[in-house]
Amino acid sequence: MKKPLVGALFAVLLLGAGVAPATAATGHEAAAPTAVKEKVRPKAVNFAGTVALSNCSGSVIRTPDSQPGDHALVLSNGHCLETGMPGPGDVVFNQPSSRSFTLLNASGSGVGTLRASKIAYGTMTDTDISVYQLTSTYAQIESTYGIKALELDTAHPVQGTAITVASAYWKRTYSCNVDGFVYRLKEGDWTFKDSVRYTSACQTIGGTSGSPVIDNATGKVVAVNNTGNEDGERCTENNPCEVDENGNVTVRQGINYAQETYGIVPCIGAGNVFDLDRAGCALPKP
Repeated sequence: MKKPLVGALFAVLLLGAGVAPATAATGHEAAAPTAVKEKVRPKAVNFAGTVALSNCSGSVIRTPDSQPGDHALVLSNGHCLETGMPGPGDVVFNQPSSRSFTLLNASGSGVGTLRASKIAYGTMTDTDISVYQLTSTYAQIESTYGIKALELDTAHPVQGTAITVASAYWKRTYSCNVDGFVYRLKEGDWTFKDSVRYTSACQTIGGTSGSPVIDNATGKVVAVNNTGNEDGERCTENNPCEVDENGNVTVRQGINYAQETYGIVPCIGAGNVFDLDRAGCALPKP
């Protein structure tokens, strides 16, 4: 896991000592357009809608069906939960929380504080996610700060896609491509399924945990940043290993990973409420 960091450093960052935002990559060029097709330009990726936690990064997210009057959701990692890292098989569901988040604008400045009412969902089984429900609605956040939530993509990520990891904790972006997908990513006691592997350009660090992984072309969230192999060790904490369908193990020192987020969408119903019994929802249940 990209280790959560101490709150003291976070306080310094909020006073303006963060790293200046990097320029997002524009992505690889598409094939030459035909006479009848207009070339699609990637959207500029910035920090608007991202949030800084006391120890990690995150983002205000919505599904395609979320409504302005719904209470907003914040996405981060399961290992960033204030209650500690869930054990294998553990699921945190609808637990009260008053955690606060610093909302960033496009340039990376903190513009306000958002507060949770509960941990709607959290786990480190099969994936590494936490989703908080806020006391504020999407409409209230947009009216107060002029910032819209980031939308979750409903489709599986695609190999080769140009992506940006936007860390609100560090006020820094990392640009690379989706290198491929890992059948099983094992780290210590935890196993993650169908993880995203970055190309080597995304050298994420501690504190980037929970950052949204944004498709440069669409501006949608396709994954959430969570771990990387730091020391070349095999399948230990902070040194995940890749396991294929035949059980073969590969260690890639210096390579980082994320967990796909399209599978969250079917689990969120009317009113932005998690319903793990909805059709298509495959997230682990309590």
